[in-house]
Amino acid sequence: MSDNTRPTTESAAQNPPPRKRGRKFLRVTIVTIVSIVSVVVIALATTTTINAIATASEANEIRKYGRLVDVDGKKINVDIQGAGAQTIVLLPGFGTGSPVIDFAPLVDKLKANYRTVVVEPFGYGLSDETDRPRTNANIAREVHSALQALHIDRYVLGGHSIAGIYGLQYVNTYRDEVTAFVGIDTSVPTQPGIDEELNVAGLRTLKTLGLVRVLTALGDDPYTGLPYTDAQKYQSKIISLRNGFTDTYADEMERFGSNFHDAQKLAFPKDLPLLLFVQSDNIDVEGWMTLHTEQVASVERSELIPLDADHYLHHTKSAEIASAMNAFLTAG
Repeated sequence: MSDNTRPTTESAAQNPPPRKRGRKFLRVTIVTIVSIVSVVVIALATTTTINAIATASEANEIRKYGRLVDVDGKKINVDIQGAGAQTIVLLPGFGTGSPVIDFAPLVDKLKANYRTVVVEPFGYGLSDETDRPRTNANIAREVHSALQALHIDRYVLGGHSIAGIYGLQYVNTYRDEVTAFVGIDTSVPTQPGIDEELNVAGLRTLKTLGLVRVLTALGDDPYTGLPYTDAQKYQSKIISLRNGFTDTYADEMERFGSNFHDAQKLAFPKDLPLLLFVQSDNIDVEGWMTLHTEQVASVERSELIPLDADHYLHHTKSAEIASAMNAFLTAG
């Protein structure tokens, strides 16, 4: 073999044998993975720490409102506005951080003619948490107990979203007290999607790691252009961060399927006046308008009013809702 056919020391260094190249690639890969994992661990440790500190700090910034009443040895927060002859009780949609703040635009339109009562169930707003199962029956009983503590025993019951499920339980249990039901894009027991699996544990982990706070900060302001003050927006934000994915919140979320199925055994009493405001172009739930049309057709006196707005109709259509409520309630 001639000398020029033998690899030189320099060429051998530049082109190591396959086994050496494999070991080098493996080392680089391991170092890269370890580096990435280290960055992720440090980032999560940072967000977790920041979240814990911020949560503790924000707890001192929450401003009290409404009044606390005793229910089952704990406190439910209730806010009462106005002094009309008729009383309207409002229940929130699922996961609403502060129902009192959320309903503020509608309450502002109603309180001139009605006594309005916003109930914050356990786990919502300024109310305590509870370890009682978040079943339809328990939620209805707790709301009723709060009203009884305030000597409120004759009223229109209204609510948003999942209040349509809890409301069905309520009006069938306490029919003698409820004079009408008003739904604001309320859930219907037979709507599709109620059996979908929800990764509640994963969502709770995201909160613990501070990632819910990060996503909230990066997301669009949900109150842009809406009739809320800066103070209301901030309070709603910090209360939502505090209440989201707690034990009470998680239990209610995990019972969606069973609560909807239980409600399928119920219907609005035929003699109970029923007024439903419905999102006119809901493309997320198949047959949304039809489901509500069937509900109003099942009672003797009813009305369905479609509104061109998103699911939180009372954020942008509070004037229209208050006016239509007044017309419906005074006509009865």
